[in-house]
Amino acid sequence: MKLLNKLERKFGRYAIPNLMKYVVMLYVLGLFLGMFAPGVYNLLFSLNFNMIRRGQVWRLVTFIIPNVTIGNLLFVVITVYLYYMIGNALERAWGTFRFNLYFISGILFNLLSSFIIYLITGISISPSLDYVYSSMFFAFAAIYPDTQFLIYFLIPVKVKYLAWINAALYIVTIIQNIIAGQFFAIIPIIVSMANFLIFFFSTRNYYKISPREFERKARFRRQMAAGRNAGPRTMHRGHTVITRHKCAVCGRTELDDDQLEFRFCSKCDGNYEYCMEHLFTHQHVNKS
Repeated sequence: MKLLNKLERKFGRYAIPNLMKYVVMLYVLGLFLGMFAPGVYNLLFSLNFNMIRRGQVWRLVTFIIPNVTIGNLLFVVITVYLYYMIGNALERAWGTFRFNLYFISGILFNLLSSFIIYLITGISISPSLDYVYSSMFFAFAAIYPDTQFLIYFLIPVKVKYLAWINAALYIVTIIQNIIAGQFFAIIPIIVSMANFLIFFFSTRNYYKISPREFERKARFRRQMAAGRNAGPRTMHRGHTVITRHKCAVCGRTELDDDQLEFRFCSKCDGNYEYCMEHLFTHQHVNKS
């Protein structure tokens, strides 16, 4: 986490805002090549280390252009829209620099896996970036697990379940390739998923699972329950009076301090009012 903060302070100004817009442009370019010059991609743009050794170094960059055709246009349009939405959501959640870093590191990991295969086998494989977009999908599921997608535009399914299914399919693919002796076929999968795992675990806040945090949450729940059980009435100078405001956590009212301010929480189910001390620190009440 500290390393990411340092990198962002140093290189954040170079980040590309709305990166997925340029990814869409790459898909449009790939579709254009597939329609009007179907053989040009493999001839000039694909990742071929043999040709790179002969001076065609631009292939280290141009391989990110998707190799798509007009025949699967509908699938391409749906896929591009899905990943455009996911990428923008990740950029809003992480910020421009961190999303740039996640996406570009995924590309570099794919490039590295192809280079490793070339060094061992002498075979140059131009990697698909599908696994990069899949790692984006896993990141999206980790941040927004309860978001629902409509399968076949009809069946609502939470994204966290789709992510688990996708992960299971990857594991099955890895096992099948190992059984078939195709060990090099699993390298792009493992490397792409490593990008997600490294980024995910390096940005986790493990303070949330510390014993001290558990104790603080338990104390907070007790205070909140005590505030609710006190009811709308309170004792003031020996008399039971009805107050206009009462904090649902600590039970204080406007009679305790005329400088206290109270606000209702829009994220709680019900009319729960809190003093300013507990407005932003309370645990939201969700009755569903």
